[in-house]
Amino acid sequence: MESLITAAARALEAGDPLGALNRVALRNDAPSLALRGIAMAQLGDLAKAKSLLRSAARAFGPREAVARARCIVAEAEIALVSRDLNWPVKTLAAARVTLEKHGDLANAAYAGHIEARRFLLVGRLDEAERTLAEVRPAPLPPASQVVRELVVAGIAIRRLRTKDARTALSRAALAARLAKIPALVAEVDSANLILDTPAARLIARGSEHPLLLGEVERLATSTALVVDTFHHVVRRQGVVVSLGTRPVLFALARLLAQAWPADVLRETLISGAFQAKHADESHRARLRVEIGRLRTQLKPLADISATQQGFVLAPRKTRDVLVLARPNEEKHAAVLAFLADGEPWSSSALALALGISPRTVQRALEELARSSKVQSFGHGRARRWMTPPVPGFPTGLLLPTPLLKT
Repeated sequence: MESLITAAARALEAGDPLGALNRVALRNDAPSLALRGIAMAQLGDLAKAKSLLRSAARAFGPREAVARARCIVAEAEIALVSRDLNWPVKTLAAARVTLEKHGDLANAAYAGHIEARRFLLVGRLDEAERTLAEVRPAPLPPASQVVRELVVAGIAIRRLRTKDARTALSRAALAARLAKIPALVAEVDSANLILDTPAARLIARGSEHPLLLGEVERLATSTALVVDTFHHVVRRQGVVVSLGTRPVLFALARLLAQAWPADVLRETLISGAFQAKHADESHRARLRVEIGRLRTQLKPLADISATQQGFVLAPRKTRDVLVLARPNEEKHAAVLAFLADGEPWSSSALALALGISPRTVQRALEELARSSKVQSFGHGRARRWMTPPVPGFPTGLLLPTPLLKT
């Protein structure tokens, strides 16, 4: 019977969950439950997979700490894929320590990669890098190498280091070919698309065009004055003025930058910054006050001069003014950006990832649902949100390597 366990584990390692289930589907011993759970995860039935893995962890005896730890790692990955970001990460950390203590360095590394992926998902890049650095060096199977390199590439992309990202993705592609798992190859290809897909829009002198990630990176060293709508800052090379807590001032800065070198009508500034439909004398007085505040904030980078009809931006030490804008500036673009990965998210997980209140996320999701841009399933705490699927495309396979070894 142990030969069936070995064969099932090898089938999972090769990305063949149906082959694994053919060997252990009718068995209820602990190793079979664990393998069935991983197989169901690969097939996309995450709820069943989680149930089987928990049953397996309970079925392993007190002397089988390593096997229980492997089940915990598998369940942690299911939680990550299903965007259950409230899953107890301390449990995963303890499982990782257990695996390292018993010499299972490959699965301990895999646990570390899951921790790093979670940190990356919620934008905690320093912690993701630190977790990767803590993973003890050990010969990893190709599939685990792919996961590691994808995390490295993800961190590099978030930090706008496109050269490092391409290098990591090249290593990931090589490892995916060695693993011979189609789902991993597809995941690497999908990550590569990020580098070749417009990541922003550049607005200058009344025109705009899309920018790739590498072009956005090069803007960081540009001598131009850049109004960055991603981070709500105005910058030129190393000089940065943050207006993240001053939305009115940032709106005025953007309007002035978009029109440069022309001036902007006072009515246009009032409408854009104050959302006022009709400008009266009180609005004009407030505009003078806010322009004065913006002039003070931007003093190291630019001046703002009054014209007969409005105001004009006068940059210092440069002849270029650029606006770096998001590709999609819909009201709830940040929520849609997270849902674009095709995975089902809970509102609480989105709130955690975005760093905003759950109620704010719920209102955004309800508004997006009314316009058919997102859809939900489930009820109560089990409710999940996702973008409408594209017909004809299968869901991605999960957990490409078995966490149980014989």
